[in-house]
Amino acid sequence: MLKKTFSFYIKIVLLGFILMPVAQASDTMAPDFSLPTQSGKIDLSSLKNKVVYLDFWASWCVPCRKSFPWMNEINSRYADKGLKIVAVNLDKDRELAEKFLKKIPADFTIAFDPEGDIADKYNVQGMPSSYIIDRKGRVIKTHLGFRTEDVDELENTLQSVLEH
Repeated sequence: MLKKTFSFYIKIVLLGFILMPVAQASDTMAPDFSLPTQSGKIDLSSLKNKVVYLDFWASWCVPCRKSFPWMNEINSRYADKGLKIVAVNLDKDRELAEKFLKKIPADFTIAFDPEGDIADKYNVQGMPSSYIIDRKGRVIKTHLGFRTEDVDELENTLQSVLEH
């Protein structure tokens, strides 16, 4: 288990630095999950009929510091249209995530996956990794990394999925 976890985080660190942000379309069903949150738990299956922006992040992730303000912004604009943002933290030590959130607060759901089990189901390749899931539970788009140049494309995809 320790070897698996260590190699998982090494893979994320290396790929996070090496790969440029990429996006791809998909039409597969999003793997269901149940994870603890700051105030209980969240199940993906309970979010049917919502458009879900699922984001995997870690406290040490530099691009994550830029993506959180953007996620707060889109949450405020689209939550009433059916958008639900779930940001899944992958830190082994939850205190590291809590320190991050004190500096960069989140106006959306934070979930915790310290063993990386859900990240494995989603084949997370780097930090941050995001998945746009439509109202039927299908992964419509995956995106690796976060750059301000990517914001328009991500938001356009969200708007399109929210309209359908």
